[in-house]
Amino acid sequence: MSSDSCRLADIADIQGGYAFKSADFGSSGVAVVKIANIQPPNVVLDAADRVEQHKLEGLTRFELADGDILMAMTGATVGKVARLRKTERAFLNQRVARISAKDDPELNDFIYALVSQPGFDKQIESAAAGSAQANISAAGIGAVVIPSLDRDTQLVIGSIARSIDDRITLLRETNATLEAIAQALFKSWFVDFDPVRAKAEGRPPEGMDATTASLFPDSFEESELGLVPKGWGIGCVGDLASQKKGSVNPLASPGVLYEHYSLPAFDSGQAPVFELGKEIKSNKTPLPEEAVLLSKLNPHIPRVWLPVSHGVNAVCSTEFLAYSPQGGASKELIYCLFSSDTFQQQLCQLVTGTSNSHQRVKPDQVLAVKLPIADKPALRAFTEIVRPLFDRVHAGRLQAQTLTQLRDTLLPRLISGQLRVPDAERTVEDALA
Repeated sequence: MSSDSCRLADIADIQGGYAFKSADFGSSGVAVVKIANIQPPNVVLDAADRVEQHKLEGLTRFELADGDILMAMTGATVGKVARLRKTERAFLNQRVARISAKDDPELNDFIYALVSQPGFDKQIESAAAGSAQANISAAGIGAVVIPSLDRDTQLVIGSIARSIDDRITLLRETNATLEAIAQALFKSWFVDFDPVRAKAEGRPPEGMDATTASLFPDSFEESELGLVPKGWGIGCVGDLASQKKGSVNPLASPGVLYEHYSLPAFDSGQAPVFELGKEIKSNKTPLPEEAVLLSKLNPHIPRVWLPVSHGVNAVCSTEFLAYSPQGGASKELIYCLFSSDTFQQQLCQLVTGTSNSHQRVKPDQVLAVKLPIADKPALRAFTEIVRPLFDRVHAGRLQAQTLTQLRDTLLPRLISGQLRVPDAERTVEDALA
């Protein structure tokens, strides 16, 4: 090892997680971060296994803090890194490492920049052992050779990375807020029937002009689904959305560039990957012109994708079901329907398979899910309100993708010394302006 390099363990502490037993886990209690919860750049706790409080006594050193840097230590995702944004208590499970700056918390931003730069996971993978699947120990992670940089340079690189990460986080939070507004409106109109309830009680519907209010009835009637707005139909998902069928083999066109919507691409920020046909090893489903994608795999992890626009060679994984709107619906309305808590609960009841990691729903069952269907003018009014929100979400997503590409380009060059810090700072200032 040369004088201009050192080991990760020279600047960082690496701690493995606690070996909880399978019998410890349940559906309630405190969240436990496993490898499956590391979905770069996020730690996702929505479907985390949980442990009752009394089983955590004496395990304080495994409790996670906001900003902790976590790395997968085994399997196909070995070396993948995410930073925890703590929204609730959580503990560290075995085969997940916590990495932190040694005796200098101010350098944690640099540590994260270092281990999350493109290619670092490949260094971890190459250092991992195991014939069936890659495994690496805390000591193995610490033995990875890295460039030796002075503290001031580390602080500046960490600051640059943090400024980009913070803007990306802000864009994603804004997008989440915009989507929440659209989802709240969908729930109000088509699940809770708030405008109808208001009119039935002699009140004007809140946040709605008279023209829009006139699209809703002022009373309810009994149906097989219980009380529904008078005059609305009782139908099924298949009345509002048609499933796109068919298959394409990208390997048959090795030189064609495909816009590939896959599960990993969804989990990595909902950005399709552009790949040549020769790089795609299995058949895919072509996307219809107006598409909404719904994952049939493991519905307890909701994956609903709304491509705002796509090219002629857009394809999706066969784990996605592709739908087009019909019957007066729009892709925005179908997206809100599929994303709604009510629909997701119904979807989870349709699964087949005994393993939590390989549960699927059948396409015909999705189309058969029953629901009340509003008149077409109300459906159109909803689309006119929410479409601008989703246009803003798309714009924010594109900006986040651009900043992510900038981060992935700058960090390796900064850390290796190929790019001067002042030049990187100017580039980032321009991008964030």
